[in-house]
Amino acid sequence: MPLWLELVIRIGGVLAAFLILPLLVGQAEHKVMAHMQGRLGPMYAGGFHGWAQLVADGVKFVQKEDITPRAADRPVFRLAPAVALVPYLLALLVIPLGPNDLVGQPLDVGLFFVLAVVGVGVLAVLMSAWASANKYSLLGGLRGAAQLLAYELPLVLAAASVAMAAGTLSLSGIVEAWQPWWLLWQAPAMAVFFLAGLAEIRRPPFDMPVADSELVFGYLTEYSGLRFAFLLLAEYVGIVVIAALTTVLFLGGWQGPFADEQLGWLWTLLKVAAVSFVIIWLRVSYPRLREDQLQRLCWLVLVPTALAQLILTATIRLAL
Repeated sequence: MPLWLELVIRIGGVLAAFLILPLLVGQAEHKVMAHMQGRLGPMYAGGFHGWAQLVADGVKFVQKEDITPRAADRPVFRLAPAVALVPYLLALLVIPLGPNDLVGQPLDVGLFFVLAVVGVGVLAVLMSAWASANKYSLLGGLRGAAQLLAYELPLVLAAASVAMAAGTLSLSGIVEAWQPWWLLWQAPAMAVFFLAGLAEIRRPPFDMPVADSELVFGYLTEYSGLRFAFLLLAEYVGIVVIAALTTVLFLGGWQGPFADEQLGWLWTLLKVAAVSFVIIWLRVSYPRLREDQLQRLCWLVLVPTALAQLILTATIRLAL
């Protein structure tokens, strides 16, 4: 196969995943929340089991007027949704779906690259908050900055633990080195990574930067139309990225109970779907944390746990 054709196929696959998987997660969230909370609209409106509701929402966003506040910093205000989306697209580019380089772009330092680009998401929050010229947006942006900067540390420490265990920063290499007993050995790191990832994408119960009951809608308050839809899409792409990273780092990626390389991609997608379901489940089950509870959880629970896990991993690696 010519190199240019292979490159086109890889990029096309990543773009398809970038556009389709978040919509599937959004649709699943509507249905899961409807069943757990007895919501009639998402269960019955719009045809069989409310299947057309997501389509109706998309049409609604397209028809809405795109408004930029008069006092807003217009270039920054309009650029923020793109800055929110692009890092997740770059992250999906290097996350492997299956063996034999079934990935957009294999990198020897894939884990380092993913953590670096995902951390850019804080810029979109700050840009939209400051440029909106709205006090509620600014408060939401300050909350978001404090939250994202705090939870970067346990996220990186937990990822460093599994990278040390595998002896590589390659995401494909981590999956190949993974063993089933890692589910017990790296369980604390997985819990820390998962919770810190939820905070990074600002999902409930870590949605203080939005906090509609306190800040109207936080840094999203002044957005409308397609720009608002893009910011919401960034949240759902974030769910896919965090679920995929959790799968690749801690759940064995494409490894399944049946050693069939042809079905590796299917195991990865099934695990990503399961982790995404847990993320939705947590939204339904737990109330929003206060700011002091958020920081206390990070600095007094997650960071010490991640450091202890890192020491344990280093000790076992040296012993072996």
